Amino acid sequence: MRHRISIGIFALAAALALSIASVRAFDETRYPSWKGQWLGGGQGSSWDPSGQRAPLTAEYKASFEASIKGAAEGGLGPDPTARCVPAGVPRVMMATRPMEIVITPNITYLIFEEFSTLRQVYTDGRKFPDYIEPTFTGYSIGQWQDIAGNGRFDTLLIETRGIKGPHTYDASGIPFHNDGEAVVTEKLYADKTDPNILYDEITTNDHALTRPWSVTRSYRRDTRNAQPRWPDFVCSRDTAHVQIGDQYYGLSPDGLLMPALRGQKPPDLKYFK
Repeated sequence: MRHRISIGIFALAAALALSIASVRAFDETRYPSWKGQWLGGGQGSSWDPSGQRAPLTAEYKASFEASIKGAAEGGLGPDPTARCVPAGVPRVMMATRPMEIVITPNITYLIFEEFSTLRQVYTDGRKFPDYIEPTFTGYSIGQWQDIAGNGRFDTLLIETRGIKGPHTYDASGIPFHNDGEAVVTEKLYADKTDPNILYDEITTNDHALTRPWSVTRSYRRDTRNAQPRWPDFVCSRDTAHVQIGDQYYGLSPDGLLMPALRGQKPPDLKYFK
C-alpha cells in the first residue's frame, strides 16, 4: 500500500542547487517553458497507448505468461512496484502521478511524485562513461535541438543506459532482459498548437525484444493549480507476503507462514531444529 506524506523538497533542492555563475550565463528565453505539473496516463494504464503487443522473444514471452499465470494462482505477481521497487526508466515516464521539468544550463531535471524520483538528463556535451553504476533511472545524456529553426530550443533528445532491474514497462509485468543492457532513447517536445501538451517518443532497445519497441506517451499540464505542492511518496511493503530465497510465501491472519501458490514446497529449515 502506498501513502503520501509531507512535502517532498529533496528533489527540488537538488534541482535548484545551481551556481551563481551558471544562473547568470543561462539564457532562459532560448528554452521552452515547460514549467508546472504534468500528468500522463492513469494508474493501471498500458505502456503502449496504441495497444500494440510487446515484441518479446519466445523466451521472454513464455516468462511473461508464466508470471501472469503464477499471479492468477495466488502468487505475488510480476509488478516489482508492488514490492516497493521504484518504477525506473522508462516506466516512470508514464507519469501516473505529477511530473515537473526543471531546465538548467547543463542538466534538465525530471521530478516525479511517484517514488519521489529525481531523473537527471545531462545536456553539457559529455559522453557516456566507460562504466555506469546501474540505477533505476539510469544514466541519461540529452541534446537540445531547434527543430522549428527560430533560434529557440524546442526538442530534447535523450539516451539512457545503465538501468537497474528488476523493472517492467507497466503493471502488467512486461519484462526486460536480465542482462541489464537496455538502451532507451526519447524525443520530448510540445504540441505545435497547444503548449500545455507534451509528447515523448520513447524507443527501447533490449535483448528481450525481437525489435526496437517505440511508443509515444503524452502529458497535459495542470493549468488549474498555480502553486502545486509536492508530497513525498512513501511505499509500504506488502506485509501479507514474505520472501525466502527466490520464493514468496503468505502470512495467515494469525501470523503463520503458508504457501502462496498451490503445491508450493515449504522453505528449507535446515538452520532450525
